[in-house]
Amino acid sequence: MEYGIAVDLGATNIRVAAGTAKGGFIARAYARTNLFEGAEAISLQVISMIWRLQDEAGLALKDMVGIGVGAFGPQDPVRGGIVKPANAPYEFIPIRKPLEDAFKVPVEVYNDCVASVIGEKFYGLGKSVDNIVYITISTGIGAGVYVDRRLLLGKDGNAHEIGHIVVDYEGRLICGCGKRGHWEAYCSGRNIPNFARLIIETQKRFEDFKKSYLWRASNNSLNGITAKSIYDGAKMGDKLCIDIVENIGALNAMGVASAINVYDPDLITLGGAVTLNNVEQVLNPIKQHFKEYIVNREAEIAVTPLGDDIGLYGALALAFRLHKDKV
Repeated sequence: MEYGIAVDLGATNIRVAAGTAKGGFIARAYARTNLFEGAEAISLQVISMIWRLQDEAGLALKDMVGIGVGAFGPQDPVRGGIVKPANAPYEFIPIRKPLEDAFKVPVEVYNDCVASVIGEKFYGLGKSVDNIVYITISTGIGAGVYVDRRLLLGKDGNAHEIGHIVVDYEGRLICGCGKRGHWEAYCSGRNIPNFARLIIETQKRFEDFKKSYLWRASNNSLNGITAKSIYDGAKMGDKLCIDIVENIGALNAMGVASAINVYDPDLITLGGAVTLNNVEQVLNPIKQHFKEYIVNREAEIAVTPLGDDIGLYGALALAFRLHKDKV
């Protein structure tokens, strides 16, 4: 039986799966990313995980058709790897060549969000759609895009850094990239606590904070606020948490509307941990407000049915080179 190897390579975790061209997974493996033992250690770890997966699942090397990798960035598409990542002290992390040398099969390496939109295109809601945007709202915010059935990549394969569009012209919060006012600085899982503190402080709502679920969940400290506690509080009906979630949702609506205005998609799908763990609280405000900001015809907006596996599905499509076929 022919199979492909899908690799979802994150800065924190690596997931590897073997699967069929129809999107069925045969076996999986998981490990924490070995990020600080040298630039080559990551590809060696992936190689070891693939060997172990093959051995445990009884998969023959001769039946492997290819390897697809969706990886954190920034990407160097010429050399096939990660260049100057913000979360590791390396100039370049090789991915494609070590895997090709080890397994003698074609290896495709793409930005993780680009891989995810490929997964949506071939295995999710995008099967019959020519124009699609996938947006992840997780630790950060990113996107992958098809326009007129063409996968958009950019000169370095890092197109659609949508988390860095400006949603606050006053620039009150600083993004992890060092610039001000970016969507990611307010609405990503890492930065939602900063936005919550900004709301409480600028709106002088400290007394509301002391009466809120957040007060207990944060150990009576603004610095103890987490994205999870905000969404948990909103689900419980806590007024302050609901207000914060609505503020986040309004900015998310601006970001999604910008994607509609720029790419003119038929469909936008949303994923990432923040979205998947809080579907109603993320999706409803976007649907309520996005029409206030669009100039193009509205797009369908939905949460991806592929869940947390969307990156693996995309990497599986890459392994079978489905993205190279005319779609």
